[in-house]
Amino acid sequence: MPAHDDLALLIEAARAAGEIALRHWRSDPEAWDKPAGAGPVTEADLAVDRMLAAELTAARPDYGWLSEESEDNIARLETERLFIIDPIDGTRAFIAGEETFAHSLAVVENGEVLAGVVYLPALDRLYSAAAGEPARRDGAVLRVSGQAEIAGASMLTTGANLRPEQWPGGVPEIRRAFRNSLAYRLCLVAEGRHDSMLTLRDAWEWDVAAGDLIARQAGAAVTDRFGAALRFNAQHPQTRGVLAAPPALHARLLEKLTRG
Repeated sequence: MPAHDDLALLIEAARAAGEIALRHWRSDPEAWDKPAGAGPVTEADLAVDRMLAAELTAARPDYGWLSEESEDNIARLETERLFIIDPIDGTRAFIAGEETFAHSLAVVENGEVLAGVVYLPALDRLYSAAAGEPARRDGAVLRVSGQAEIAGASMLTTGANLRPEQWPGGVPEIRRAFRNSLAYRLCLVAEGRHDSMLTLRDAWEWDVAAGDLIARQAGAAVTDRFGAALRFNAQHPQTRGVLAAPPALHARLLEKLTRG
């Protein structure tokens, strides 16, 4: 199945997910905390997940399935291709009535992302990419910023990620911003609105798979916090953090993170 065929499927599914989410958004959706400090979930997350699971697996019955809101089936490890889905990335933003929550949908083959979509329905903003093709926002080709130096660069991250003990090479003097959705942060780097993004905490694959491809196809270097390329469909589906930036800036940030 060509990657662009899977991309078309993901785009259609993401827009359908947006219709469901917007019916619940700013309408006091039922919400509760997941066990073990795994964060909040709402009735909208589950409704979107049910729809996506039904539609996508019906369209590609031989693909595996990994989603934040579905029980993990270890059989996915034996599939050549699988869907990696976050029904709503940025659930806290969704609950707060903010516009920056997203649907994150990806198709992965043998550990690498072939197609990815990040859709922000409240803004009707769609980011997409297929392997070997340009990353796009609403059809327009994306390109990362030309920022090469740390001085003057912006970074989407939390304050905790800029504590001195995290940076053996010295905390970078960087302008910090934040968005709840990891997928959206990667897309903002892809379109050059911010120069970099960083999370030092282990990140769930469903938060970053689609955004990883979109950022890389826009020219970003995307790795874990130690500089290794991201791989997906692991038995424990987490990455060891994420760092994304234009290549020269990425190299300088990584040196500061890992020097010692």
